[in-house]
Amino acid sequence: MRIATSQYHMTMSQTLAAAQARLEQVMQQMATGQRLLLPSDDPVTTVRLSRMAREQAALTQYRDNIGALSVRLTQNETALDSSLKDMQQARDLLVWANDGADTADDLNAMAGALVSLRDSLYYTANSRDQEGRYLFSGTLSTTATIALDTAAAAGSRYSFTGNEEKQQVVVGNNITQSANVSLPELQALLNRLDLAVTQLQTPGVNNNDPAVRAVLKDALDGMDVAMNSVSGKIAGLGGAQNILATLDDTHGNVGLAADQARISLSQLDYGEAAIRLSGYTTALQATQKAYVRVSGLSLFAEL
Repeated sequence: MRIATSQYHMTMSQTLAAAQARLEQVMQQMATGQRLLLPSDDPVTTVRLSRMAREQAALTQYRDNIGALSVRLTQNETALDSSLKDMQQARDLLVWANDGADTADDLNAMAGALVSLRDSLYYTANSRDQEGRYLFSGTLSTTATIALDTAAAAGSRYSFTGNEEKQQVVVGNNITQSANVSLPELQALLNRLDLAVTQLQTPGVNNNDPAVRAVLKDALDGMDVAMNSVSGKIAGLGGAQNILATLDDTHGNVGLAADQARISLSQLDYGEAAIRLSGYTTALQATQKAYVRVSGLSLFAEL
């Protein structure tokens, strides 16, 4: 079979180009350290790597959410702990005020301390985060938790203006965690405390008066209820922090395993690549030499 010169040159050119492409691919693999340069290099592995990348992105988002949520829960816990300390001080004063041996001047002085604690509880209930959102208003984060109507009568000036809905944050696959707590109980507490302050501020007040003692006892009972409620919420926040820490560690371990699998699938085996590089180089050089030798041949022998 005879082969035209043009056909021969075209065939050899294609062969050399293919050999050069294989050589360049190996060199690029060795330069990047990646076995897969194009999806077509290994479609099945490419799909697996793509799935791993999506899962890794989800884990990263979960861990980011956990980090932001932990900060939020810490803010809540700090504010609630501050409120609990104020409540304890107020409770001690109310217990003291229930002592029938106190004079009117003593009771008036206690009222001044209770005013400071009442106001501190009010301001803490209306705590905000760095973005100006109220911490304890439920999902109504732009609305103050407790509203104060100074024109109303003592015992009805404070009202809870938030709600008790939960702000859920996704921290795992089908796992959510509440980012907030609400403080509706402070409405009753502040009103009872405000009424007790009004009684204790009265000149000549006598805590042996049944009406005064009833107000003080109601404030003390309300304080115990509120303290139990806030203590339970602080414990709940601590438990949530522990769960988040464990979940974050789990996400980290899963992500590490995924990274190792991804490296195993995509990383280049330099030993195997070096062998291929040597083979392709030798084959290309041999092809080039053969092409040169054959191109120099002639059908007509020299005389």
